[in-house]
Amino acid sequence: TDTLEPTAPSLRQLERIGGPGFQQQLKTRASLAVGAATVTGGGDLRSEFVIHAIIRSMSEPVSPSGVRRALVSALQQAAAWQFRAVAVPLMGTGPGNLALEDAAEIICDVLHSHLRDQAFPSEVKIVVGTDDDRTVFENLLQMRKW
Repeated sequence: TDTLEPTAPSLRQLERIGGPGFQQQLKTRASLAVGAATVTGGGDLRSEFVIHAIIRSMSEPVSPSGVRRALVSALQQAAAWQFRAVAVPLMGTGPGNLALEDAAEIICDVLHSHLRDQAFPSEVKIVVGTDDDRTVFENLLQMRKW
């Protein structure tokens, strides 16, 4: 969210695993704009850094345009920091939010555009929670022939 609150239970688990050092970095002085992205250290996570993509605020619910803008911003951060590899979670699909197919299409479109023009990141993994989620992405990527 705009205050770096997790938008899904799995992200709460990341907070716990990241430990106190990671949790301390999640305290913001001001709300961030939907569509923005910011980088923090990873605390006790296996990753040295975490890019937080802002997809929701108190006044702006999850939307396709907000998810698209946030992912573009996150990839711009990855390029600016010259991150070689990033993992992109399924974004915006919580209860009452985007359909899985819509979120997958946004993620694939944004990744395709970014990776075509940028050197960083050079490796991207899309993280999904279920076999059905993976099938949606695989079918979309096969259909688009990327």
